[in-house]
Amino acid sequence: MRLATFADPDTGAPRAGEVRDDDRVVAFASGTVRDRLASGDDASADGPDYALADVALLAPVPRPRAIFGIGLNYAAHAQETGRELPEFPIVFMKLPSSSAAPDGDVEVPAAAWSRLDYEGELAVVMGAHGRIAGYAIADDLSARDLQGREPQWTRAKGFDNSCPWGPWVTTADVVPDPRALQLTTHVNGEPRQDSSTADLVFAPEELVGFLSEAITLEAGDLILTGTPSGVGVAMDPKRFLARGDVVRIAISPGLGAIEHTLR
Repeated sequence: MRLATFADPDTGAPRAGEVRDDDRVVAFASGTVRDRLASGDDASADGPDYALADVALLAPVPRPRAIFGIGLNYAAHAQETGRELPEFPIVFMKLPSSSAAPDGDVEVPAAAWSRLDYEGELAVVMGAHGRIAGYAIADDLSARDLQGREPQWTRAKGFDNSCPWGPWVTTADVVPDPRALQLTTHVNGEPRQDSSTADLVFAPEELVGFLSEAITLEAGDLILTGTPSGVGVAMDPKRFLARGDVVRIAISPGLGAIEHTLR
């Protein structure tokens, strides 16, 4: 099942729905995507049916309670940055206000523009009782100048709208192996990242276990599992994002794609 949140075409209010056949979304009679993640309810939607092209997709959980980021979690990415593989996961936080819609314009604060970078990532979406409910796609937008000069990454990675994600939550039952997915990132149509999640240092289940040792994970929480090689800061010469650039991140099979324009 693919769980989405979209703007109701009639009222503009957020509404939960089930994406079917890649081109339709069927609304649930009531409740939010977070409600379904918490309950584990897998009943099909039976409300109004809309063409996916006619609705605006929002972040599946508009303001997650917690967004955990994981650093240096692809072996090739650690190598391109000249860092050793971590012995334990490197964890940082993005704020609820980081969450942004998967598509359309993403407004970036002025303080983040000097060396703005993309990071295509597989996102784990939590259900109840510490279980993985599903997966999505995320862009861990990062202000590299702030990241380099400040000893913690709250401003560098937690700024407003720094986590466009979606386009929906693909439930875990239809993702048999989260380490057998292909992630690609394009900027203005140019390939930048192309990697298998087999290169992950710590698998999604390991990240959940590590975080759960100290933190109670709740339904709707996100874990961004890290970015593969190909980020702009590691290029020679370095290539950062500019206003108007379009970032497209896809994960196959089955998770779809997100595409956003930076403003």
